[in-house]
Amino acid sequence: MDVDVVVIGAGAIGLAVAAHLCLRQRVLVLERHHTYGLENSSHNSGVIHAGIYYPPGWLKTTLCLEGNRLLYQWAQAYGVPYRRLGKLIVAWEEDELPQLEALLRGAQANGVPDLYLLYPSEVAQLQPGLRVAGAIYSGSSGIVDQMAFMRSLLAEAQSHGALMAFHHEVVALRRGVDGFVVVYRGPEGEEGELPCRFLVNCAGLWADRVGAMLGYEPEGGPYNPPFRHCLNRGTYFDVVNREVASQVRCLLYPLPHSDRAGLGVHVTIDTEGQIHLGPDAQWVSPGEPIDFRNRGEGLERFLEAGRRFFPHLRPQDLAPGQVGYRPKLNRPGEPPCDFLIWEDRGYVHLGGIESPGLTASLAIARYVSRLLGVES
Repeated sequence: MDVDVVVIGAGAIGLAVAAHLCLRQRVLVLERHHTYGLENSSHNSGVIHAGIYYPPGWLKTTLCLEGNRLLYQWAQAYGVPYRRLGKLIVAWEEDELPQLEALLRGAQANGVPDLYLLYPSEVAQLQPGLRVAGAIYSGSSGIVDQMAFMRSLLAEAQSHGALMAFHHEVVALRRGVDGFVVVYRGPEGEEGELPCRFLVNCAGLWADRVGAMLGYEPEGGPYNPPFRHCLNRGTYFDVVNREVASQVRCLLYPLPHSDRAGLGVHVTIDTEGQIHLGPDAQWVSPGEPIDFRNRGEGLERFLEAGRRFFPHLRPQDLAPGQVGYRPKLNRPGEPPCDFLIWEDRGYVHLGGIESPGLTASLAIARYVSRLLGVES
């Protein structure tokens, strides 16, 4: 099989990279699962982020801003369900207002469009019953159907000749005479080797392990930056009380705090109208197995967080929802990290691709293309 580029991982990032690179390169995507998008890309809030939270100059900032625009354009062009709902980031108490205003100034300085500081009376008009000290309204925030988006990426990539190999797991990597040799295990346990010129690691949660197959040091070394992932688990509960759910007009977020591993438990709406509360943020111990099942643990924490938005929320109004994982480059107690998108002699490593990865996916694909010098 003759290919120029092997992409490891068929989540939103891997499929976006494949759909972009296949316009000028022969591309093969290797995915260990039986189909696409079964891990991070389908276990998240489906939010189209505006780029509000990140420092100037970070890839999370620039790629989220570009990706926001590209994702809305793509969804409209390819018939992917989406809604530009807007988002409120709320300050519950007066003493949070300086932080809220600082967040607004930083986002505006980064070029985030359509942002407004709202008084409590204006918030109440937009989201009746919500009692706050103030809020930021983000008009460019929204939601997208993640699986429909990935289906459209898959179809676009295949229409331009990209090949998909599901149930094919990468078991070893090495550099070859003119690029790389990928050793894979197929669905029947058979092993094979595949040469390629470029290798793009979009393995999501497992990108650090894949990178180590090429001899890079996960903790960092003379030849590569640190890319060891520390996983963080996020649980959701769904709002099943229709009366409560009908109150939600837009995305609702608390003001983020530096001691959180995420943005705090928030309220989102999916493209089918279901209301979700979450995710929380729990660090995963090294060696702890990945488990996407929600057994209903932590209900009291979610009730406490949810009652800030819905004061009369009851236990029976919530049902266990999905579970997702964040591949973080920072350890517990450390400040957040930027995306790591790093190129070395034809190998591109994508590490720490957590939120806003879905929003940024199309922009990330373009960035990878530029790193490889094969812009479409």
